[in-house]
Amino acid sequence: MRESKYFALLAAFALMLSVGAFAKDSNSGNFDLQQPAKIGSAVLQPGHYTAEWSGSNDAVKINILQHGKTVATAEGAVKQLPAKSPYTAVSMKDQPDNTKKVDEIDFNNRSEALVIHGGM
Repeated sequence: MRESKYFALLAAFALMLSVGAFAKDSNSGNFDLQQPAKIGSAVLQPGHYTAEWSGSNDAVKINILQHGKTVATAEGAVKQLPAKSPYTAVSMKDQPDNTKKVDEIDFNNRSEALVIHGGM
């Protein structure tokens, strides 16, 4: 009887650790745009957004949400950074039509970044 109590306690502890690990490795992150920019084929206005991604690291599907609704989709990749980013940063490239395109999103205190390839 005493052994089963310890086993149950150990099992509960292991479950809590595994749930915490899944929550920590979430495939999402928040970022802000300070100026209009393209992600995929959508032009996003300045504001607060959430990026969610799924797939393998070199081929992910990225959904950009604002207020819980998908506002843009793109394909991309997860890039491993040499160290955790000290802040969230959005890198952009100038386009021939004088617009900006989001190229990479680094997330605060995370060692992975999203590289945006194009629209879907």
